Amino acid sequence: MPIVKCPNCGRPTEYEGNEFRPFCSERCKLLDFGAWADEEYTLPTEASELTDEDIDKIEKALKERGN
Repeated sequence: MPIVKCPNCGRPTEYEGNEFRPFCSERCKLLDFGAWADEEYTLPTEASELTDEDIDKIEKALKERGN
């Protein structure tokens, strides 16, 4: 049977036949779900501000689309 590392604690656990896979236990599964629910997992993003020029272009495109 394939052995994988639990994504939460790193302990080796069997993948097949494991009702909590890829986690080693219900506890690790719930801890991961709690972190997800608390929005601890995020993707990196680059913050960008719209310039007045960008806003004008968007407004123009919306007006053209409406005609």
